[in-house]
Amino acid sequence: MASDGMQTASAGSVDAGRDTPAGDIAPRTFASLFEAITDNVGRVLYGKDESIEMAVICLLAEGHLLIEDVPGVGKTSLAKALSASIDCVWKRVQFTPDLLPTDLIGVSIYQRSTETFRFEAGPLFANVLLADEINRASPKTQSALLEAMEERQVTADGVSRRLDPPFMVIATQNPIDQEGTYRLPESQLDRFLLRISLGYPGRAAEIEMLDSQGAAAALESLVPVVSIEEVRAMIAAVRTVHVADPLKSYMVDLSEASRRHGGIELGLSPRATLQLAAASRAHAAARGRNYATPDDVKAVSLAALSHRVMLRADRGEQLSPADAIREVLESVPVPLAR
Repeated sequence: MASDGMQTASAGSVDAGRDTPAGDIAPRTFASLFEAITDNVGRVLYGKDESIEMAVICLLAEGHLLIEDVPGVGKTSLAKALSASIDCVWKRVQFTPDLLPTDLIGVSIYQRSTETFRFEAGPLFANVLLADEINRASPKTQSALLEAMEERQVTADGVSRRLDPPFMVIATQNPIDQEGTYRLPESQLDRFLLRISLGYPGRAAEIEMLDSQGAAAALESLVPVVSIEEVRAMIAAVRTVHVADPLKSYMVDLSEASRRHGGIELGLSPRATLQLAAASRAHAAARGRNYATPDDVKAVSLAALSHRVMLRADRGEQLSPADAIREVLESVPVPLAR
């Protein structure tokens, strides 16, 4: 969770005298806003503080989140709770094999009275889009998300339309070996800033879940705890977090090490390095600092990088993507503080 010692400053500047990210988020501090979101989501998802924090970090780093796990562990509940905690426009789309790209983007409807076409916006025109079971839709429909996720715009009938910031896709995905699922293409996986798995809850958390009758009742009582303007100010504050030159070199060294790793067929791309830096900035801000450290990089590395590498076919059964990233982290020296 964020440090209580964080204060606010004017947007676009950094108070060099304090370990605090800047941002015009008065009268509440960055710390109180961050904690308000995580605590609100925690009312629905028990015993998953780290996953909740990663989801909020992804939002503040202007990224997209992929939640991958077996059915019934709370993937959709996490996405719904995060969306409901922000006073913004959010939409939910249940991905199915017959879902069409126009079901996401929208369609142009002919109006006989004016003899013109009127564009009817689809659910992509939201601040937060919950794409539930994204890998149950066809690759063609999944590809419709690419432009929106990367460029924050959609093109329909030859006209490009901007999406209002912030724009975040929270996608849930079941394991690809389950019936009726499609594998997400690597180009789309690379657009997700973080990929997390929730796993099964601990014993105490599951008992607490039974006492509260599950997530459905808790979701109904959730109300927004931050405004869209406050979220935009927090995002602006994260952008001001300083990344020193040695830390930049460290992240580039990690990417280069992945490209030389014997078990990795396709290493980290330059986009992966950029998004690793963005997630590290957000993690530093959540810890109450206006500068990132190697510990921030390590904290987000598995979630930010493991879905971006392709393993060699002869090593797939012996090595997981997460294990490969751990080996990369161990092989690269950490820069020393001066």
